[in-house]
Amino acid sequence: MEIDILTLFPEIALAPLNESIIKRAQEAGIATIRAHNLRDWATDKHRRTDDYLCGGGQGMLLLPGPLFDAIEELKRPDTLVVLMTPQGKAFKQAIARELSTHSHLLLICGHYEGVDHRVIEQHVDLELSIGDYVLTNGAIAAAVVTDAIVRLLPGALGDARSPEDESFSDPNLLEAPAYTKPADFRGLKVPEVLLSGHHAKIAEWKKQMALERTRTNRPDLLDSP
Repeated sequence: MEIDILTLFPEIALAPLNESIIKRAQEAGIATIRAHNLRDWATDKHRRTDDYLCGGGQGMLLLPGPLFDAIEELKRPDTLVVLMTPQGKAFKQAIARELSTHSHLLLICGHYEGVDHRVIEQHVDLELSIGDYVLTNGAIAAAVVTDAIVRLLPGALGDARSPEDESFSDPNLLEAPAYTKPADFRGLKVPEVLLSGHHAKIAEWKKQMALERTRTNRPDLLDSP
């Protein structure tokens, strides 16, 4: 899989992706991740990529020219163009799984007040938001999305079962509590059922605890259709 990130801050986008699991996935050839500076497609001497909003309003908006030129240069027949924006569809594990099936993603990072809407109309296939809040720039969101996608690729985690046992593998349940050794730490004990070796009872305990944890932390998931 190949992922290209178009941003004003390529270093921010790549920094968290050059460590740990995602770094190893790139070294193994499972994923190729590149970040491109939008200013490389600016045509004026100041490498300007933004201007004031038509009709007034606070802030600046990314110009269509550099974005059109960059997208048209980086886009391929198999490319899915994704815009990171607070106005986008909520990013969830199911979307991460769907995106992980594509061979090439081009992630466009919104900045300032976003992008000229003509870019969305002509080039964007999917608008994504990682949450109901506003970040200083879209490069951070692009890094989050890239991490969530790449770790789902076959071989990225080193254990094909790993993604199946995590929170949101079932979209309506969080993960059950997890424990490791020692069995007794400062008087805090691992639940006996997890030490019993009785797989059916352990599975039932995990199911009940996942439901209880979801009810406490994310009751909205239980109300989802």
